[in-house]
Amino acid sequence: MKSVSKLNFRECWREALTEALGTFILVFAGTGAVMVNEMTFGAISHLGISFVFGAVVAALIYSLGHISEAHFNPAVTLAFWIAGFFPKGRVLPYIFAQCLGAVVASAALALALGRIGNLGATLPLEDDWQQSLVLEAILTFILMLVILGSGLDRRAHTGFAGLAIGLTVGLEAAFMGPITGASMNPARSLGPALVANLWQHHWIYWIAPIMGAQLAVLIYRQISDGFRD
Repeated sequence: MKSVSKLNFRECWREALTEALGTFILVFAGTGAVMVNEMTFGAISHLGISFVFGAVVAALIYSLGHISEAHFNPAVTLAFWIAGFFPKGRVLPYIFAQCLGAVVASAALALALGRIGNLGATLPLEDDWQQSLVLEAILTFILMLVILGSGLDRRAHTGFAGLAIGLTVGLEAAFMGPITGASMNPARSLGPALVANLWQHHWIYWIAPIMGAQLAVLIYRQISDGFRD
């Protein structure tokens, strides 16, 4: 029997397809809200956009989490792998699927709405990449800590992970979105960047979320007695 750690794309295509679909919906709804807000001169508002991001994440966790575990984020997938909760053989298929879903979503939005609002691309405020690097790492650290605490820890109240994670995404988008875009998700940033060809400081939105998520794993491992709790 083949080891679970050697699972390849052919053996997890349903889960990978689910990750692509979920990330498509996430980017389509979230960055779509950014674009519609621009088109309608602020009808949705910044808080409305934050709500859309948080709500769609919660909805996807509850509807698709039982199929693929609802990562929809390369930083989360890598963190689960490092923490020992995810097989190595699924990491690349998941990340590829997430990125593909995000790019297709941005392409669909560009086709339907035009290239407005930078397609919801994440860019540092006033080109301050150092500020965004630090803030994105902290935001993703908080998000990953909530994911581990609400979704994986057996002591957490069951059934509330989707709500906790969605609220965290919405909260962080609300108070830090104007500064960094509050991506916390390399795939979410890749889709608009690729389709709109906006690559200014794009590397931040890969390095910072991955660093933040890995730090959360390190800290939660300590406070949960090596995840044994």
